Amino acid sequence: MPKIIPGTLYIVAAPSGAGKSSLVNALIARLPFVYLSISHTTRPMRPGEEDGEHYHFTTVEDFTARIEQAEFLEHAKVFDNYYGTSQTYVQQQLDAGHDVILEIDWQGGQQIRRLMPDAKSIFILPPSKDALQERLEKRQQDSAEVIARRMKDAVSEMSHYAEFDYLIINDDFYKALDEMSAIFVANRMTIEQQKDRYQNLLEQLLN
Repeated sequence: MPKIIPGTLYIVAAPSGAGKSSLVNALIARLPFVYLSISHTTRPMRPGEEDGEHYHFTTVEDFTARIEQAEFLEHAKVFDNYYGTSQTYVQQQLDAGHDVILEIDWQGGQQIRRLMPDAKSIFILPPSKDALQERLEKRQQDSAEVIARRMKDAVSEMSHYAEFDYLIINDDFYKALDEMSAIFVANRMTIEQQKDRYQNLLEQLLN
């Protein structure tokens, strides 16, 4: 039986509206070994969202208490709301051999890379600013004022793309999904991983 090799942690970041969540959800549906870490957040629940599926929704008081108890692998304040990643959940999934995705911003990505330097990171960009604005407007989730703020912040966020290992331009969704899938599959095919995973088979073949 193949040996269980610990999974890889992936940081996936993008400006709001670049299509990050859609790509991640489609990737998880395509690759059974990929899991999404569900973040804790203090932001209000949006229509169609469910607690425990999209986020663990909580209060500022509960969130800050969790910070004091060192429960988060990383946490950040984004658009006046807090977001954090459970350290226990991530480690359990990695130990089980699953790859784990953290959908976080570049600040959270910096925290994760300091704590877990072996993590891989992917940045997703829109094909243009006009496309980004159009996607934000089509979501019909934010006011014109919030969209304007997100567009302004997006320029600052996108300037950090060079800190990441991989860059995907989400113009054609299925092309971007294929590119993202290739990253995950290729990283599981390295000599080091395959040598450990198929140690018994390799010994038999070379005996």
